[in-house]
Amino acid sequence: MSNGIHHVTAISGPARRNLGFYAGILGLRLVKKTVNFDDPGTYHFYYGDEAGHPGTLLTFFPWETASKGQVGTGETFETAFRVPAAAIGYWAQRFVEKGVAHETPARRFGEPVLSFRDPDGMRLALVGVAGAESEPGREAADIPAEMAIRGFHSVTLLIEDAQPTGGILADVFGFAETASEGTTVRYQVAGEGQGGIVDLRVAPGFPRGNLGAASVHHVAFRAADDAAQAAMVERLVANHGLRTTRQKDRAYFRSVYFHEPNGVLFEIATDVPGFAVDEPLAGLGQSLKLPAFLEPRRATLERVLPDLG
Repeated sequence: MSNGIHHVTAISGPARRNLGFYAGILGLRLVKKTVNFDDPGTYHFYYGDEAGHPGTLLTFFPWETASKGQVGTGETFETAFRVPAAAIGYWAQRFVEKGVAHETPARRFGEPVLSFRDPDGMRLALVGVAGAESEPGREAADIPAEMAIRGFHSVTLLIEDAQPTGGILADVFGFAETASEGTTVRYQVAGEGQGGIVDLRVAPGFPRGNLGAASVHHVAFRAADDAAQAAMVERLVANHGLRTTRQKDRAYFRSVYFHEPNGVLFEIATDVPGFAVDEPLAGLGQSLKLPAFLEPRRATLERVLPDLG
């Protein structure tokens, strides 16, 4: 699948706590340990599957003293992962044992959903997906492969009006409206797969959000390569009157950014070159990787970056 969510980037509190939760409790692989290119005294962690495939990547800017964000319209309300349907009970028990704040399992759009929070209060969920047991699972820590997370299920955006955002999802990113439930409209790419769903929760008059720890900074959508990205940019301008930033080289993909009509920050990220461009697959995430323009500052950055223990 070449459409769908590429990655989700969020803000967190202390780096060591973030790493302990996402790698230790959720069992995601730290596939890249680098820095925020625009604020290099801050880490940028990428968590995903074994190879860091698009559709599995949750990334964080961990600021040690970040104040808590306030969710509101123009933001991502919830980020959800796929698990086999039979794994929901396992995860509910694991969250009890690990002291993870969570809700009673419920059903949405016919699927079992276990909502929970990370240590900063970020809204997350596990969704039991029929057939996900046939997808590769990564054995990690004390989590058996058959229970493991299989990448993203969906993001839920909290917005004023579904129509303009849905128009961009359909026209530019290849989604189609497939269902609605209450105030939520579901958009989905063809076929089942990782990161293939965006839910639009309509909340007119709800206050705007404030970014901080627990906030999603942006949602990135997939473009196979530079040409596919350029075609999406052209459609945004021609059909929606929206312009993006210039392309930025993020080392593992190339990106453009824009705010969609409800205010959510969207990114279009290329699938190429991927995370094995500067370290072998077996060693992903083990050492601090810096872009060439920051290498001269490595010694200084290694002194100021938080100790991960």
